Amino acid sequence: MPTTLRRVLSTVLMMLLGIGLGAGAAQAAPVVDIDPDATASLHIHKLEQPDDFGPPADGLETDTAGQKPLAGVEFTVQRVADIDLTTNAGWREAASLSTEQAAARAETPGRTGVTDVNGDVSLTGLPLGLYLVTETAYPAGVTPSKPFLVTLPLTHPTERDTWLYDVHVYPKNAVTSATKSVEDSASVKLGDDVTWTIKADIPRVEEIDLYRIVDKLDTRLDHKSTTVRLTNDAALSEGTDYTIAFDAATNTVTVEFTAAGRAILAANATEAQVEVVITTAANAAGTITNEAIVYPNEASTEHRPGEPGGPIVTPPVDSRWGVIVIEKVEATPGSSGSALRAAGDRLAGAEFQVYASEADARAQRNPIVIDGVDTWTTGADGRAVISGLRYSGYADGRALEIGDPDYRSYWLVETKAPDGFELLAEPVQVDVTSDDPSTVTISIENVPHNAGWTLPLTGGGGTALVTLLGLLLLGGGVLVAVVRGRRRTGVEA
Repeated sequence: MPTTLRRVLSTVLMMLLGIGLGAGAAQAAPVVDIDPDATASLHIHKLEQPDDFGPPADGLETDTAGQKPLAGVEFTVQRVADIDLTTNAGWREAASLSTEQAAARAETPGRTGVTDVNGDVSLTGLPLGLYLVTETAYPAGVTPSKPFLVTLPLTHPTERDTWLYDVHVYPKNAVTSATKSVEDSASVKLGDDVTWTIKADIPRVEEIDLYRIVDKLDTRLDHKSTTVRLTNDAALSEGTDYTIAFDAATNTVTVEFTAAGRAILAANATEAQVEVVITTAANAAGTITNEAIVYPNEASTEHRPGEPGGPIVTPPVDSRWGVIVIEKVEATPGSSGSALRAAGDRLAGAEFQVYASEADARAQRNPIVIDGVDTWTTGADGRAVISGLRYSGYADGRALEIGDPDYRSYWLVETKAPDGFELLAEPVQVDVTSDDPSTVTISIENVPHNAGWTLPLTGGGGTALVTLLGLLLLGGGVLVAVVRGRRRTGVEA
């Protein structure tokens, strides 16, 4: 090979080796130092916990399309004192701290921010360091994410030789809701079952630290029983997984899940609700309103019901029980005796029974019995009050139209008429629309005996006179017969 060509190839080879060595040196370059004069930003994106917990966040902004943001969540960000992340010793100390230990060293007052309608809040210009992030305010029914620690900056997750000073975090909240319904359409009178059903979501969190349902019953309700289940029929055992307590002094039912039960709840959170059924009986007329309180986490017990961060209060539902007020009056002026009543006078002494169907009323079978009473009598004011019947046009927490299968009318039967008056010839239909015992429900007229017409006299002085005349006529007839007999025998009278 000619000397000149050999020199050219040697030069090219040395250039290629130089390029390779340079590239290798670039790849092996050490991680750059943290800029001690830099500041960082923390971008918090608050979302509702989906069914899938998803992969851990890495500090970069990620696509959250399809997830539900949560507005109105307040975060407090506090720097942990005496942690210098520009040194290896500072990083080792940061790694050794628990959340509780970091909280004890957190600087006050810290920085706060509230998520907007998109669930976002950004805190900028933060000095570098280890930070404690805490949810300090949140809507009712929200299970807050636990306080967490974040370093500012972070090693860039994909460019491992640089630092990330703009950090994005995605704490999730489990949002819990609850409803309550009432069933009383099959009920007729006080003492019949009124059933209240509470259905509550289960927080979608890895660990549930408390789950409690409280129902303070109205004093017009008597507690009969309580049952608990999961709507997907996952097995639960009373005493092991949950407890039921009834406080008679406050008329309050409390259902609380044990640690074992809460583990079952967490395992079934995405496919089931907790269902509590409380069976009661109404003991007095009126509109009886009821609601329940659901504590989905320990944090909710630190607030009053209805306050931000507090327990869930179910929308109230009610059961309505009313009265029938009968007013008994005379239909027309009386026509017998010397003292005549005025039309419309109230009548005492009329007795009534009430029935749940026309067929029962006509057959006079199965009269309604309330507190041991099945017959009601009008007093001196002409009134009788039958208290404790389910409203005709309201059942299962909803208003009913006439013709609805659950609409309930009642039938009155007069079993005894006032003296001098006729019984009603047929049952009278009536509806319960009020619980006011002073408001007349129905005015029932009684017709005087024989419709007010006077029958021929058959007793008293008239009878005595007829008897006397009869005796006189009888006596005269006997005298005539005796005289005629003597004449036939020739004997003078």
